[in-house]
Amino acid sequence: MTLTAFLARATAALCAIASCALCAQPAPPAAEAPSLPKGDESPTVSIMPATPAEALAALAWLQGCWHGNVNQREFREHWLPPAGGMMVGAGHTVMGGKTQDYEFVRLEVRPEGLFYVVVPMSQKEQTFKLVDARRDEVSSAQIFTFDNVANEFPQHIMYRRGGEGWLYAGIEGTLSGQDRKVIYPMRHLNCETGEPIRQ
Repeated sequence: MTLTAFLARATAALCAIASCALCAQPAPPAAEAPSLPKGDESPTVSIMPATPAEALAALAWLQGCWHGNVNQREFREHWLPPAGGMMVGAGHTVMGGKTQDYEFVRLEVRPEGLFYVVVPMSQKEQTFKLVDARRDEVSSAQIFTFDNVANEFPQHIMYRRGGEGWLYAGIEGTLSGQDRKVIYPMRHLNCETGEPIRQ
């Protein structure tokens, strides 16, 4: 079986499990994401869960379908609900009608913590540990940070749950001696209709 056939079969299986009819639908009209605060201007308070299982439960809001557009790139994430000590997801980026990137992801409970495990396109599995969870006291956004300082790039992955159904997935780190940061704003959508979910 070719890699293309495998990817098509795996994506179809994931969408069937999640009832993501959106996978086969055209992208909904783009909505402008609210801007993020600059730097560390907003005070935050720790909301770090006490156990890995509680940390996974705190991220259950990720389940469902997410969609965004930046610089002519369309990206999606689809997450299944938590079950058996993990959440399973997939990401897909398209530009000009062609796949630019894809990845399979899982949030996994282990004795030593909650881990974000990603298998990017044509790369080896990478593992990041949840090291911080905070709430922005001004916007009430929840920010979850996963680290792997030994990784080439990124070394940090952040999931920021904003208001009105917005998610800001970010990657940060140092690449070739330069600090790099990329943010993917995504809107939570109903997997069946493609309508925005505002929570």
